[in-house]
Amino acid sequence: MERSLETQVSQAVDAWLKWLPRWEPATHRGRVAPCRRCFGSPVLSAAGLGSDVPHGVQHGLSTRIKTIVDHAVAEYTARNLPMLQAELDQQAARNRARSYRPAEGLEPEYEGLPLDPDPIPGAPFLFTISGLAEEAEAGIPDLPPLSDDAKAALRQEVGLADDYANMVGREVCTILLHHRLRIQAAITQYVEPQIEAMLHELTKSLDVPFDPNEPPAALSPGSAQARPAAQGRLRTVC
Repeated sequence: MERSLETQVSQAVDAWLKWLPRWEPATHRGRVAPCRRCFGSPVLSAAGLGSDVPHGVQHGLSTRIKTIVDHAVAEYTARNLPMLQAELDQQAARNRARSYRPAEGLEPEYEGLPLDPDPIPGAPFLFTISGLAEEAEAGIPDLPPLSDDAKAALRQEVGLADDYANMVGREVCTILLHHRLRIQAAITQYVEPQIEAMLHELTKSLDVPFDPNEPPAALSPGSAQARPAAQGRLRTVC
């Protein structure tokens, strides 16, 4: 499994590196809530993608790595956890019955992100994608209830699946350490220049009242700024 994981992680990093040159900084309003998948992720820490790296860049890699872990856990569940597998099969069949599934089939860079932007106070949406998805799900019957014994057995199998996911995740993080140099090289080549260009454009667009390298120009006696000072002198003389 270790060699297989190494191959999968290497291929995931290769795919992310191939996508990265197409990344551009987002120009829309940022979100208030952090991404649950990326915030504090040990995968991103192992890859060397810190908080100074834009979230869009982080998300594309973390989603690809999550897919590897999910696939390994799915294989383990199918072999060893029959009750959990049956529950997942029923849930998958229920999901396929929905007529509208907007969160499926997305590219890794968008998978797991909120379907709708954050609402703006005083400007309600006419409709939302998540709202339409909820309407499509409302007409599908719920899964049959489980007995107390079945719930206890299911919780035990879920715990085993979580333990296996943590084990695979630790192995994946160890493998990612060997890819840090080329990940950082790609960030330096494709991401940092765009951030620097944005900062340069921002400094150019700021409204500076005067050149900091030159002294302020002298005010003429008739200017609006000079009148209060001149009136003060006149009152002193009188």
